Amino acid sequence: MTIITKTIQIKSRGENDMIDMTKQTSRLLTESKLEEGLVTVFVSGSTAAISTVEYEPGLINDFPDMLSRVVPNDIEYKHNETWQDGNGHSHVRASLIGPSLTIPFKDGKLMLGMWQQIVLFEMDTRQRTREIIVQIMGE
Repeated sequence: MTIITKTIQIKSRGENDMIDMTKQTSRLLTESKLEEGLVTVFVSGSTAAISTVEYEPGLINDFPDMLSRVVPNDIEYKHNETWQDGNGHSHVRASLIGPSLTIPFKDGKLMLGMWQQIVLFEMDTRQRTREIIVQIMGE
């Protein structure tokens, strides 16, 4: 078994930015020359998340709308009282989705569905440069 760890730097525009990372992740897998195993994609930070969606204009609008209904930004958050930074909702939203995703691969290709892309969700209230850790384990 071989383990390869790489990073990707991504600049976000701030809250509700969704960034398709599928091509960068696939490129790292191709460069690894591994044929079968698992890829873990992990965002280092507590106000961003990683998941899969169909990356298309409708969902790019629907997803932030859903998050604002589930975790509104205009209610009281104890985090904001403690830190006065106004991003308590960002932390809660990111924790709901989670910081990482594991995808199997075979024949050197990610085993994603036809309409499934790997996406970084920026939840913070300001622009950020995110470090994405991509760990490839396989043979």
